[in-house]
Amino acid sequence: MEIKNQPIKNVSQEEGMVLGKMNYYLILLGVVVIVIGFILMSGGKYTDPNVFNGDELYSTRRITIAPIVVLLGFAIEIFAIFYKQKK
Repeated sequence: MEIKNQPIKNVSQEEGMVLGKMNYYLILLGVVVIVIGFILMSGGKYTDPNVFNGDELYSTRRITIAPIVVLLGFAIEIFAIFYKQKK
């Protein structure tokens, strides 16, 4: 079996950042949306630890809206990673 010496073709690759500028803006937007979701989940501290207020603790904002906002932020993050600008 003969081994032929063939020249290796140089493949030019663009040097620079892995992701584009728009990707980083979208990643930052996703992080901000996630932080807003966690802020919406926070709260519910009472001055009297013996009092339980289930209406505030289990409010629609904390158990429905905030998790949806956090999941939306993670979806933005995934989109930001895979987004490719048209040239």
